[in-house]
Amino acid sequence: MRLKRSIKTTAAACALLLVSGCGLFAKSSASSSAGFNPPDLKAKSKLGPTEGQVNLIAWAGYVEDGSTDPKADWVTPFEKQTGCQVHTKVAASSDEMVKLMKTGAYDAVSASGDASLRLIASGDAAPVNTDLVPNYQDVFFGLKNQSWNSVNGTAYGIPHGRGANLLMYNTREVSPAPTSWSAVFDDASRYKGHLTAYDSPIYIADAALYLRETRPGLHIENPYALDQKQFDEAVALLKKQRPDVGEYWNDYLKEIAAFKSGDSVIGTTWQVIANLAQSEGVKVKAVLPEEGATGWSDTWMLSAKAKHPNCAYKWMDWIISPKVNAEVGEYYGEAPANIKSCDHTSDPAFCDTFHATDESYWKDIAFWTTPIEQCLDGRTNVKCVPYSRWVQAWTEIKG
Repeated sequence: MRLKRSIKTTAAACALLLVSGCGLFAKSSASSSAGFNPPDLKAKSKLGPTEGQVNLIAWAGYVEDGSTDPKADWVTPFEKQTGCQVHTKVAASSDEMVKLMKTGAYDAVSASGDASLRLIASGDAAPVNTDLVPNYQDVFFGLKNQSWNSVNGTAYGIPHGRGANLLMYNTREVSPAPTSWSAVFDDASRYKGHLTAYDSPIYIADAALYLRETRPGLHIENPYALDQKQFDEAVALLKKQRPDVGEYWNDYLKEIAAFKSGDSVIGTTWQVIANLAQSEGVKVKAVLPEEGATGWSDTWMLSAKAKHPNCAYKWMDWIISPKVNAEVGEYYGEAPANIKSCDHTSDPAFCDTFHATDESYWKDIAFWTTPIEQCLDGRTNVKCVPYSRWVQAWTEIKG
């Protein structure tokens, strides 16, 4: 398969770069969202005095002040160092983040790729001057200037971390051990009622990624850039899968509970969920299938209406500083964005477990990116299906 070949090619190249680390300090050749023209907003040229507070929208676990877990507190030292008091609104979904950003009441948001281009297109997110974020220089190049966080070479945020959507299975109930996403698509009926999948319109990309490898005649290059025919085929695959799905999940605790009870025996997951399930005695394993996988890289984005932009810039630099980014990564369960963070993790094996420095691993991950009409794969002779229609289709798929 195409992705298996890329692994071998990358591995050979890495052998020559073992001393410096493969891909860690090489310039990224990825292009940002070509053909996409957001409102003409300008990034700050310099920082002024801090405003005394910053209002953030974040995923649970990203902005911890010790109130949830006394051992998890990177907010208090930030407040002491900068004088910026942190106020956080925890959001339950990307859709909620987009709605909250439109109010203009918040300064920054930890947006996932299924929200970022929506924020850029609407003018709710402003370009970011990365020169004003000193720790940005140590962010993995594989996270810089990507299609979900930049447009035509202009950065619209600061990478926070990254993770992959893996295939988890109960080792007692699923045999032989799966190595392909075919286990949840073509062979889904084997696990009827005990199959689980991520509950989001962006899951359509998982089907598209599988079709990219198994139906070459569809000519899918980017699972987030689907013309009408390609989109229809991905939706059809998910509608075929639907009768075998026992539960769609978006709460990791519910997925752990489902695998613990036996209600679920196979489906999409995150590495941190697999780790937690194993720690509770559940006999599961998580694998990266041979086709690759979708994944996420969250981005701290600045509101175009930010009332406290200087504190927001201070926060973005703080959250990706080596020690803090290591703390967040371990607490949340994702690979850190800062190259130096692996020297600060409490668990010496953490970065190996989450493949933090293994750039060959991430080359097989298609990170969440908001689908737009301008095809993200560079095609100009067709229109691609925008995210709003992914939302409509997802409702139909779930029935």
